[in-house]
Amino acid sequence: MARGKVIVEAELRPTEDEEKVLKAISNVFEAEQLEILDQGDYKLIRGYSSTLRSLTKFHRLLRIQAILESARSYMIKRTKGKMLSIMIHKQAAYVNKISFISWEEESPLGAIKIYVKHRNIEDVIDWLAPQTSRGKPLWERSLPE
Repeated sequence: MARGKVIVEAELRPTEDEEKVLKAISNVFEAEQLEILDQGDYKLIRGYSSTLRSLTKFHRLLRIQAILESARSYMIKRTKGKMLSIMIHKQAAYVNKISFISWEEESPLGAIKIYVKHRNIEDVIDWLAPQTSRGKPLWERSLPE
């Protein structure tokens, strides 16, 4: 796989405003394609991108919030092979904040799930959340190919 592949998913529950959930997603992810799937009790919003560039907003928010160390630790723990799975709090994303969660129940309205597949997932983590010293990045990597 020459380029990264990113999928973002969030449940749209009957009590939620579709525009607000779409805004929460767009605050952290730029989809090339977006679909809304009827799942019966709820709808599923799923966004796709063929490039890691879709995570540029997420990348920027990690720096604004100065949470690179915790983000890096979280991502390393949630890596399996060539896949990285991230869950963030939907309501926090709505207000341009990243709040990582470990299980869905931590976000009352469900999580925004981000799945990143890349041939070298370590490069993706190094780009998103480089190692730090006293809160400052030790390096800034360019977007992985």
